Amino acid sequence: MKKILIIALTLGMSWSQWVSAHAIMVKSAPEKESSSNVIPTQVEVWFDDAVGPKYTSLAVVNTKGERVDNGDAALDTFDRSHLTTTLKNISTGRYGVRYRVQSADGHIVTGKFFFEITE
Repeated sequence: MKKILIIALTLGMSWSQWVSAHAIMVKSAPEKESSSNVIPTQVEVWFDDAVGPKYTSLAVVNTKGERVDNGDAALDTFDRSHLTTTLKNISTGRYGVRYRVQSADGHIVTGKFFFEITE
């Protein structure tokens, strides 16, 4: 009985680590679904855990589907949960942000959000 309990606990702990290993976006700048009259020069995304550099992508598009970032998405050297890209000269309008990162467990995580620049 003691052996079964130890095996069950070990499997349970392994499962919980596996489930929690997927990176989740916890913050962005500009903020997700925000509206502001301040024109940003970059977009930043933070995750709840460090992500790997392989498969990393951060793209910003306008309402016509044209990319307005400079294609320079990069993970912060000292904070591997922080991803940034710089922007071209943008103006008022609605913008979409798409990200893709590799979680610690090796799974690819994707997501998107929008922000708006007003006059």
